[in-house]
Amino acid sequence: ELDVGYGETVTSIETDKGVLLVTSNKRQYRTRACLVAERGPLPHWSPPIPVPDLSCIGIDSLPSHPENHDVLVVGYTDHAVELTATAAAAGGRVVLAAGGMDPSLLSPVASRELRRLEHERQATILYRSVPTQIGAIDGYPMAFFDDRRTPDLQFDQVVFASHRANLTPEDVGLSDEALDSGLVWFLGEPEAESVRTTAPGWRIDREMAGACFPELGLENAVSPQSRRQRHNGVIVELRNETYNATITHFEPTHSDLWVLRVRPDHGGTSYIPGQYATLGLGFWEERVDDAEDANLDERWDKLIRRSYSISSRMLDDAGYFADEGELDELEFYIVLVPPTNENVPELTPRLALKQPGDRIYLGPKVAGRYTLAAVQDPAVTVVFLSTGTGEAPHNAMATELLRKGHHGPIVSAVSVRQNSDLGYLKTHRELESRFSNYHYLALPTREPAVPKRYIQDLIVDGELDALTGGLDPAFTHVYLGGNPAMIGLADGDGIFPEISGVVQLLSNRGFTVDKRSEPGNVHFEEYW
Repeated sequence: ELDVGYGETVTSIETDKGVLLVTSNKRQYRTRACLVAERGPLPHWSPPIPVPDLSCIGIDSLPSHPENHDVLVVGYTDHAVELTATAAAAGGRVVLAAGGMDPSLLSPVASRELRRLEHERQATILYRSVPTQIGAIDGYPMAFFDDRRTPDLQFDQVVFASHRANLTPEDVGLSDEALDSGLVWFLGEPEAESVRTTAPGWRIDREMAGACFPELGLENAVSPQSRRQRHNGVIVELRNETYNATITHFEPTHSDLWVLRVRPDHGGTSYIPGQYATLGLGFWEERVDDAEDANLDERWDKLIRRSYSISSRMLDDAGYFADEGELDELEFYIVLVPPTNENVPELTPRLALKQPGDRIYLGPKVAGRYTLAAVQDPAVTVVFLSTGTGEAPHNAMATELLRKGHHGPIVSAVSVRQNSDLGYLKTHRELESRFSNYHYLALPTREPAVPKRYIQDLIVDGELDALTGGLDPAFTHVYLGGNPAMIGLADGDGIFPEISGVVQLLSNRGFTVDKRSEPGNVHFEEYW
């Protein structure tokens, strides 16, 4: 029930016998209240981070046609959501870096649009991440994130959503009498004392209604974005509007460790072995434990998201290599994280209660540079070292190498507490029986009658040298996934931890850590 006056420009707003008289270039309106909703770009606004001079980086508008391009939108306001929706509608693969965004403080329209984009897997939303720098590599923008949860990513296009400027009374010819009436409202954050009736989109509807219809007693009403009442009908509604995938397989290795597969409603499932995707469940879901989430009342209707590396079943039911490219689902290998005094996990205690057929959220953007891109020679040695579920990406990577006919030595080793924590042991043993160049080492540390050994011991004791013919940095790539203590990266000053990790042991033998600016032969992905 909206009438639109296309091509109209307001020239004055005055009062006449207790009502507002709004004059445009085409006609006049007598109205109880008026909202000035236009907001323009701030003059001379520039991105708050270093940005290279590239034609594919823009402000407030996409630099070129985004179809089939990777597009990064940077911003956390309604305006950023608008740019994200525009790029997605044009066929772009969109990531919104919205560090600091609170969806409850968006306008209702922007909040609904954001949920739709996520539900239909048309955009990836990084609610807590924002790039600290945009660089240039081969003529394309590279976004650098100072956040372990978000890898550095390269895009075809980047667009920044600038902060917006409120219009002033002078911009619309607002008379002093009309301003004093309190019935002319300006959309945006309050900036000037002279404009007393200014409010952001998430609350302006209630404030205007309360002022225009005081008899309704809306002044103290809760905002539309406040927590909804808890009952089964609302939970059904939340699941329907938030979840966009179905759990098709949920096989416990034991009660705290599971292999699960997820099939999305929209979009494909293609990925590069080693990459990760995002899973999510709502805070409204039940927990398997008795731990209490912090600030649950405020977050009850929000979505919990966490990124997990994509695993692989490796072999299909007939014993052939599983063709992940032909499947319509993704496999994950996930462990239940127990609560502690310092940390109350949010997602896995809810995931523990799920079963095949249940609904879940799956993010649209498969990402990550922890891949086999550096392995170009089928004769080199490739070593995968991991702890616990850190072996998930290694399953897909080892399978990819064997499928392509890699004939150099391949070793995959994993440190776990007990043999029962080896969810893929049978499949790895089958691969060993078929391929003489493939070796799988299981290192349980709490198994009775089994000597305790750690990943580092494989290097110190020379076992990896024996299996590979020698760890030569000129012909070896090592992939590390899991506990940061096992990986053992040096700090910013180049000082290694007191207890040696794998990186220090390999550095002593001439290996170098792979960096975007300095390619190396030690690649890592921390899971903690």
